[in-house]
This record gives sequence, structure tokens and C-alpha cells, in this order.
Amino acid sequence: MSKHSPTRLRVPVERDNPAVMRYSMNCISCGSCARACLEQVGVAGAFDLEKTGDRAVCTYCGQCVAECTGFAMQPKTSIAAARAAIADPSKIVIASTSPAVRVSIGEAFGLPEGTMAEGKLIALLRALGFDRVLDTNTAADMTIMEEASELVRRIREGGPLPMFTSCCPSWVRFAEIFRPEILPNISTAKSPIGMQGATVKTWYAQAEGLDPANIVHIAITPCTAKKAEILRPELNASGAGQDTDLVVTIRELAEWAVREDIDYFALEDDYYDDLMGDASGAGAIFGTTGGVMEAALRTGYYLLNGVNPPARFFELGEVRGYQGVREASVDMGAMTLNVAVIHGTANARKFLDEAAVNGKEYHFIEVMTCPGGCIGGGGQPKHFSVRGCIPPAARGEALRAKDEASAVRCSHENPQIRRIYDEFYGAPLSEKAENALHTYYTDKSAALTGAEI
Repeated sequence: MSKHSPTRLRVPVERDNPAVMRYSMNCISCGSCARACLEQVGVAGAFDLEKTGDRAVCTYCGQCVAECTGFAMQPKTSIAAARAAIADPSKIVIASTSPAVRVSIGEAFGLPEGTMAEGKLIALLRALGFDRVLDTNTAADMTIMEEASELVRRIREGGPLPMFTSCCPSWVRFAEIFRPEILPNISTAKSPIGMQGATVKTWYAQAEGLDPANIVHIAITPCTAKKAEILRPELNASGAGQDTDLVVTIRELAEWAVREDIDYFALEDDYYDDLMGDASGAGAIFGTTGGVMEAALRTGYYLLNGVNPPARFFELGEVRGYQGVREASVDMGAMTLNVAVIHGTANARKFLDEAAVNGKEYHFIEVMTCPGGCIGGGGQPKHFSVRGCIPPAARGEALRAKDEASAVRCSHENPQIRRIYDEFYGAPLSEKAENALHTYYTDKSAALTGAEI
């Protein structure tokens, strides 16, 4: 007899799942979590508990959390560990905030959808006791520097194409389990959090005169899958333990603030610390579907042509929107690229199957698991609709508005990125950059036959 309930009633979750957990006493067996896993994620229904030895397969995306109407599914909490780190006087506790956090944290306190609350977010983190507050948007720009450079190298040298984005850890795990044949096609560039952690405990620590061994780096994210991603040993490059020690989702952050009796509305806007506290508009749009594609094409155009892209590259309507799959042929000056943007790994599965049949050639494909991208992440504040949780489009619009208002809109023009490369990494794809900012993937399809991975 299976230890799990029938999958039509609720998604199976293991107790040792590093990202999500179920409070069974709150579960009403409505099936909303199972539907999300089947329809959006494409995992439920793609494995057989009898074949896996009754072990659930999970990509850690947290859409079961987002869809749960009874608050039975929750992110696996890191609040206690974060509070303990802050209470330790020997530790320097550094927060890094993901792009989508600033446009949704306000909703947890009753503000309208998509309210840009960057200043209050920073103030809240300082009120909770963080020693430094940095912006992961900086590392999003770094990801573009590496990813766009890798794409151009693959195009010029005949590397495996199409190249898929790598910043969504749930998508990466989905590919490792269900489509290992495409692993050579996934960009080796680490996600922004992967690059942020490696850089915080190396270059940033050196620049600030900090001992990396005393740094506790905590990522503030909309994503539950990041809790699993930071445990991947191949992401640790700093030599100071895990490059990112903990992940706290937006929902956890709001709960933590309530526990500490912090008056969110009394907080005065604050600012990021220096050195890793600034980013381009390209870094900001990472949090919404199509944003990584736009950001990469801007810098890719520069790398291919030696000049910045024309104005139309800042309004790429072909890759925007919320359809499950969008396709475009983009004139890059030196050549035309066939690209696609996908959100929902169930849509990615269908796209891959259809592409294998129709034979169309693509150069670059962005995949995000969650609806709308990170704005619909499993760690976001709940936003109920008629059925379950959908990401408010206002979140994505707020990120695009931040991009439009930015003085610097290309990752390669971010002065902080230039400094980091000049002082530490040298150049994108350098040996030092490859060692610290790139990773590898492993065939994990054995999970479908019961192996622990």
C-alpha cells in the first residue's frame, strides 16, 4: 500500500523534500495541488509510484503551494535558521533580494498588486537584523554576461543548439529527470543566485575586508526551488561552504516580520549597500516571463555587432505576454535568431515533442516553470482567483516599468558589472569565470525507477 494519497486528491510529497511541505491537518483533499502539478508543471502523471518504489518525484517549484486553497502546502521554512544566524555575533549576515521580490512583498501587507516596494523591502530586512542588503539583480546582469557570451560562442563555434536558459532550477531539474537528452543544450551559466553567492563570498568579501567563513548569505526569493538549488554541491565555488546558505521566500519573510511585530508601513525607504546594490533594467526584468530572453538579446546583439542594439530591442513585443509559448525570429544584425519563450514545464514538454516532429531550428529558448515566470513563483504571496492562484500581471508590468525608467538598460553597461570583471573575473567565459559562474548537469532519470538523486 502506498504511503501517499491518490494523486487525484493531492500531490505526493516526501518528508525530506527540501523545498515544500504539507500540513496534513489543513488538507481538504480538493485536488488543486495535483492539478497544478499535472497541468502547469507536467510532473504529476509523468511518473508511476509503483515504479519509483513509492517515492514522489518533485521539481520543487512550489506550484502546489501557490494553488493550495487551504494553506496545507507551504514552503519548507528557513526562518528559524535565519534568525539564529542573525543572533550569532560572529556572523555577517547578508541578504540578496531577487528581482520579483520588490514587486510583490507589499501584497503580503495589503498593498495593491505589483506595488514597487524596493525601499521598504530593504528597510524591512535591516529591521530584521541583516548586516548587509544586496541586489541579486546585479548577478542577473552577470548571468546575462555569461549566458549571452556562451550563446554567441555556440553560434560561432557550432556548439549544441538551441541553447536553453538555466536560471530556473525547477526547469533544470525537470530536464535532468524527464529530458536528459537535452542537458548539453542547457546553458552552463549559473542562475543569478548561484552567481551572487559565489561572488559575495569571494570578490565582495575581499572588497569589503570580510572573512568569507563568517558570512551567512541568505537569498530572498519568490521561488521555493531555490531552497533545493543551493544544496547542489556543484554550485559551490567560493571555498567557504555553501555559496548561498539559506533561502527565505517572500511568504516566509512576511511571516517573519509579523512574528517580530514590525510595522511595515512605518518603515522608511532604505537603499541597497554599495558594490552589489545596483543593476541595469535588463536585470530587473528577469522576474517575468520573456525577461531573460530580452536581456540576453540586448547584450547578444552587442557581442555580435560591437554596438548597442537599436531601440526596438527594448520593446520586444514578440516575446512578451502570457501565452504558454511565444516564438519570434529576431534580426540580430549579423544574423537572424529563432527564439522561443515558454512558461510552464508542461508546455516545455509539449514544445519539445512538437519541435522534434516539425524539425524547426531554434537558437535560443527561455523556459520558466512558474506561470508568468518568477512573478508566479511558489513562494509568492497568495493571490486567489476563481480557481487557485494566478500571478497578477501587475507584478510583471512593474518590473518592466523599472526597466523603462532605468538609466542603464543593458547588462554589459552596468558599471558595477564592469568593475567586478575588471577586478576579479577578467572577462565572460574566462577560466576564472568558468570555474565560479558556470556549472554542469546530471542525468537524473533514474529517479523514475526509484533511485534517490
